[in-house]
Amino acid sequence: MRHSGKWMTSLDDRILEFLHENDPTTPTKMTTEASLPYSRQHVDRRCKRLHEEDLLKNLGNGVYMITEDGEAYLKGHLDTEDWRYINQDGEDDDGLTEDTGIDA
Repeated sequence: MRHSGKWMTSLDDRILEFLHENDPTTPTKMTTEASLPYSRQHVDRRCKRLHEEDLLKNLGNGVYMITEDGEAYLKGHLDTEDWRYINQDGEDDDGLTEDTGIDA
């Protein structure tokens, strides 16, 4: 299950899914190749917002690619409302591991 922030729209998921499955590209190509029922301008605005939130990386010239955080969100491992990672069991993952003092 994905944990989308209140700032996100359904288009954001579509953009992230498209970039997960395809090479980096522009909002224009996303609009045509993914048959998104939105204008190129609207897709561009959402890409800029996803870039601001570090879910997309702007490669320049309007070309975007998905980031590791974007991939984590798609897998349901990142809550974009509170910006916290969630482990595979659905629990908060604060990134801390217990140090048992035993070398592996």
